[in-house]
Amino acid sequence: MTIKAIILFILLYLLLPFSGNSQTGFTRYIVTLKDKGNSSFTINNPSQYLSAAAIQRRIRYNIAIDSTDLPVTPSYLQQIASIPGVTILNTSRWFNQLTIRITDIAAINTINALPFVQVSQSIAARVTTTPITKPSSTNIINTNNTERLQNNLEDFYNYGAVPFAEINLHNGQFLHNIGMRGQNMQIAMLDAGYFNYNSLPAFDSINQNNQVRSTWDFVAGNNSVAEDHAHGMQCLSIIAANIPGSFVGKAPKATFHLFRTEDAASEYPIEEFNWLCAAERSDSVGADVISSSLGYADFDYAPFNYTYAQLNGKTSIASKAATQAARKGLLVVVANGNSGNNSWRYLLTPADADSVMSVGAVNTAAAVWPSSSYGPSADGRIKPDVASVGWGARIQNTSGGVSAGNGTSYACPNMAGLATCLWQAFPEFNNIKILETLRKASNKYAIPDDRVGYGIPDMKQAFSQLLTEYTTATQQVNNCITAINWSTKDIGAMRYEIERQLPSTSTYIKIGELAATPGDLLSKKNYQFNNDITGLGPGTINYRIKQIIDTSVATFAAVYIDTVTVVLNSACSIPPPVDPIRDTNYIKVVPNPSYNNQAALQLYTPDTHEQLVIKIYSLSGQLIVQQQVSKPTAGFVSYPLTIEKLGKGEYFIQVWSNQKLLFTTKMMRL
Repeated sequence: MTIKAIILFILLYLLLPFSGNSQTGFTRYIVTLKDKGNSSFTINNPSQYLSAAAIQRRIRYNIAIDSTDLPVTPSYLQQIASIPGVTILNTSRWFNQLTIRITDIAAINTINALPFVQVSQSIAARVTTTPITKPSSTNIINTNNTERLQNNLEDFYNYGAVPFAEINLHNGQFLHNIGMRGQNMQIAMLDAGYFNYNSLPAFDSINQNNQVRSTWDFVAGNNSVAEDHAHGMQCLSIIAANIPGSFVGKAPKATFHLFRTEDAASEYPIEEFNWLCAAERSDSVGADVISSSLGYADFDYAPFNYTYAQLNGKTSIASKAATQAARKGLLVVVANGNSGNNSWRYLLTPADADSVMSVGAVNTAAAVWPSSSYGPSADGRIKPDVASVGWGARIQNTSGGVSAGNGTSYACPNMAGLATCLWQAFPEFNNIKILETLRKASNKYAIPDDRVGYGIPDMKQAFSQLLTEYTTATQQVNNCITAINWSTKDIGAMRYEIERQLPSTSTYIKIGELAATPGDLLSKKNYQFNNDITGLGPGTINYRIKQIIDTSVATFAAVYIDTVTVVLNSACSIPPPVDPIRDTNYIKVVPNPSYNNQAALQLYTPDTHEQLVIKIYSLSGQLIVQQQVSKPTAGFVSYPLTIEKLGKGEYFIQVWSNQKLLFTTKMMRL
């Protein structure tokens, strides 16, 4: 059994027997071309070969369109295809290569003699004639009411008990609850086949809603992938399933591209080339994420095998392809490997690539699956990058039920689906930023190891990190009013608290709050909060904005999204009012909020008052303080307030004259 077969067939299934090849020669080759000359394709007209979504990705993330994007020169392909005994299988624009199948070894000499051919090399023996056995599913999980989850009614989805435990390990339901379920995101799956994906119950929703956008079989050269191996179907179910109360996937509203790259009955590097071509198509059709639970190290022909030293992210076809896909802006998520318990032990390729998210396997209790492959990469980089549930993971089986399966094959789509929803929330950030954020939001980021890498990502924490970086706040002072403005993202259930630190204090005190504007789907919002700083200063006044992102008692969470600073060279003051008509009812407490037992009540009336009574009440109506003052002159006057007896909180102030209520205002005591 090959190393890659281990990751492909996992413990749930009967291992497929591989049949040896009796022939001594090879019939499939990679041909590398020298250039892309004599072609009508140009960099200035990318719509010839890239979809609108692919072009938009490059524009959004400032990725240049270059010669690697240009298709292989059609006239070169025509000349090679015209050679007797040659069939072109797949072409790579990134590497300017193609794979061919030959029936006569003399054809290779003819190809090598072409002026635009650089080199050719064998990559696989003849296509196997061994039929692919459809694996039978075992360990079917009952999906009756005892499986349903009834105690988490606040969540958008009713996941089912075990699927809830999977997503809860990452706080991933938080993303679903704020509307991030994969909408408008495209995921490309690269695998060995998607057996009956078009009829099994987990996929009812994506089939009814036409969420499978394209398919292609790079092994057989057609667009039918539903009759092939079941492994890709199971991985797809982890992301796309929608069986309420039993099995709900991690990004069930995403759209999908299903690509078969793996010939499950044999093991040759040509499958890596297929992977490369599928990654290119993922790019050109406009996918955002690649999820691939495939890996390579040894092959049916031993001289093709990789050594551990070669798993440095720079050697294998697959790792070079994965790196290039990341450079084109795709988030590439791959399985780390299932070799932890055998003599190989280490990760597989393309998990060794630098800019991909390789995923190790744990269970819902965060215990490491014993067979999850060890890191690091051969050049010493932390691998796997993160870990997710791949031990006892829930999957759709071929019989129509839900089963448990083991493998980093399943940890990969678990993580890919969640990463898709996170990226959906912040498309302003590129793929590398999403990868780095998920690493930093993992529970072992400070002490990574060679089993789970940086650990298990917390999606709420990752969201908070991106929210903080996304938010921008500014301040402006006018007439002793600080106006704080900020742009952020929220839904209607969220809210904001504004805190202030005065020059004479070392702590922040809450001075106000704002409710989020209505809406059930996360979107960009703009807010303003005004704070009266009359009488404050000199010195530095700091403000910080706290966003309550989860208001549930059980899962309450808040994050400080930004801070602003006001520097006063002297106490802030404004001229008293001078318009007796406009300002007849003028009343103001300064400063407000008040602190250090210092506050004043400013009044303007066009007449005099022999006696005024100032009454301060609690919000419950209890009279706390009463002062008697006089106003012998018309116009503006200021009275010190007696607030030593007041605790922290909000109060009403009333001003009476001859048992007539003149004014009412509010004051906050810090």
